[in-house]
Amino acid sequence: MRPTRPTATTLSAAIATVLTTDALLHLFWSTDSTWPAQDVTTLSYAVLGADVPFTPPVLLPLATMLLTGSALVVARARLGRRHRLGRLLQAATLAIGCGTAVRGLAGLAWAFGARAGLDDGAGDTFYWLNLALYTPLCLAMSMAALLLAATNDSTKNETATEEAPARVR
Repeated sequence: MRPTRPTATTLSAAIATVLTTDALLHLFWSTDSTWPAQDVTTLSYAVLGADVPFTPPVLLPLATMLLTGSALVVARARLGRRHRLGRLLQAATLAIGCGTAVRGLAGLAWAFGARAGLDDGAGDTFYWLNLALYTPLCLAMSMAALLLAATNDSTKNETATEEAPARVR
C-alpha cells in the first residue's frame, strides 16, 4: 500500500483552522480580556516574549490579516492555480508558507538559546509555549502551505484524479 499524499482540502483546512483560531484569540483579546493570563503584561510575555501592547488598534488589524489569510488559502485549495485569481491565491499561499517558516526558524533559534527580540523579564512561559506549541505549529503550517502551493489543481478535481480501488477477484 503506498502512502497517500494529503489533499488540497486537508491542507487548507489545517492551515485555515490554525489561522482562524489565532484570529479569534486576537479578537477576544481586543475586548480587554487577558485570558488565560492574569494581566496584559503576563499575556504579552507568554505570547510574544516581550512587552507589547494588546490593544484594539494592534489586535484588530492582526485578526483581519489572519482571517484574510485563512480565506485566501481555502480559496486557493478550492479554485486552484488556473482560476483567474490563481496567481494571487498562489502568492498568498506561498507568503503564508514563507512567513510561518521564518517564524518557525526563529522559534528554533529561541529554543536553542538565542535571545534576540525577547525581553529578559519574559520568564520561562514563552520558552515552553514556543517549544511545545508555537514553533511546531508554524513549521507544520509552513510545510502544509508549501505542499498546497505545489498542488496543481483545485479540490474540484480531487475525486476525479484519485485512483480507483483495486478489485479483488
